[in-house]
Amino acid sequence: MSVTLLYVEDDREIGSAVSADLREREYAVRWLESGEGAVEAAAGCQLAVLDVMLPGLDGFTVGQRLKRAYPGLPILMLSARASIDDKLQGLEFADDYLTKPFHPDELAARIEVLLRRTGAAEPSPLVLKHLIVYEGNNVIQEAATGREILLTGKQFQIFTYLLRHLGQILTKEQIYEAVWGEAYMEGDKTLMVHIRYLREKLELDPAAPEIIETVRGIGYRVRA
Repeated sequence: MSVTLLYVEDDREIGSAVSADLREREYAVRWLESGEGAVEAAAGCQLAVLDVMLPGLDGFTVGQRLKRAYPGLPILMLSARASIDDKLQGLEFADDYLTKPFHPDELAARIEVLLRRTGAAEPSPLVLKHLIVYEGNNVIQEAATGREILLTGKQFQIFTYLLRHLGQILTKEQIYEAVWGEAYMEGDKTLMVHIRYLREKLELDPAAPEIIETVRGIGYRVRA
């Protein structure tokens, strides 16, 4: 089972190189170029790597928000700012602070140490209303009974895609193209049918869904 990392870096050259290196080390990487949406993207991640200098929200602000949302999520800050004040500010909430430039092996070693220290290599399940979702293991259970809910391959792909964008409104086009890998044709009912069957399995009352919300005229979303 791969460990999923949230990586926030606005420099495309650095971000591309670091993401590629981490993927070669068999990590799954969710790379964002700004802090917007970081809290939602961190759902199901086992560690966050944040650059300090970001457009809009700086890395310190993003890190503090992540810690509030996911207190057990280890955070590694990256920064070209090496002053002791910057490091102390970062370490008020972060678990480690690495100064740029750094060698990829050092970043990987720091990540491995944090995962071992925090026990984060085993992802925490996501609790949604009456469901417990073990995303890394592809398992969904009813919280009250422990009963496993079995989905078809396409149903699971749709649901995990919505989970990866927790709280975000996704268009029918976005979901269809991500899951089927082809362009959405206006009027195609395939996705709608799959959502209906998915709700029959996941919702307590499919007629009044609490997990997969329809946003009329746009698409769907899963609320945290």
